[in-house]
Amino acid sequence: MSTDSNSRIGSSSIRSSRTGFVASGTGASRPSRPGQLDPAIADQLSGGMDPQQISEMSHVSAASLLDRVHHSTDPAIVKRVLTLVDREGVDVVAELWSDSDPDSLPGILWRLYMLRSWMRKDADGISRLWRLGEPTDTAASAIAGVDQAPEADDIIRTADSILSGAFTGDFAIALERAGAFCDVIARGIKTTIRDAQSRQLDGQEAKEVDAAQRTVNSLNQTARDFMRGASLWRRGRLE
Repeated sequence: MSTDSNSRIGSSSIRSSRTGFVASGTGASRPSRPGQLDPAIADQLSGGMDPQQISEMSHVSAASLLDRVHHSTDPAIVKRVLTLVDREGVDVVAELWSDSDPDSLPGILWRLYMLRSWMRKDADGISRLWRLGEPTDTAASAIAGVDQAPEADDIIRTADSILSGAFTGDFAIALERAGAFCDVIARGIKTTIRDAQSRQLDGQEAKEVDAAQRTVNSLNQTARDFMRGASLWRRGRLE
């Protein structure tokens, strides 16, 4: 892929928190702009509930949700679980799960839901970042279940497939798919960073490069969280 085509990637923005992702709208294509990191997804919700109570509720709710779907053959239940954040709003789910440790079931489910939200809402920009990060099929393509040159609709289907697989299939495999996906998108953003750094940058462009690098760091950390979560699940230690 030529440098010129790389430069037209635009600014596929994600909002990243310490626990996951949610999408912002994909802006107009802007030449010479790397992927960017937007502010945190939401301010921490305040309230009078004891932190220990919140922790207990987060673990119980996550385990109950997963158990209910695993023991159900009703496709309507699966759909309601998939669209939990869409229906209830991110703040409602965040209040229970967003502060959970990544080595916990509620913490890893929170990351899966936020990854799905980001993938669905910024599918076009993410599809372009995938093509930059994975220009030829590799093991990551097979693990994540993404074709070499996905379009926006392919990204949306993959988002639903990863999350539904967590509830109806092998939970560890779903986490590994999510981890591989994050790795590839991080590589795509790195490509836009290298392209930007090959030119003389003004102050605003330099800030965008710094923000893009923070996005890469966040994606890489989330990928590690997913992979570690898969390992813990297989050992029966993700609770």
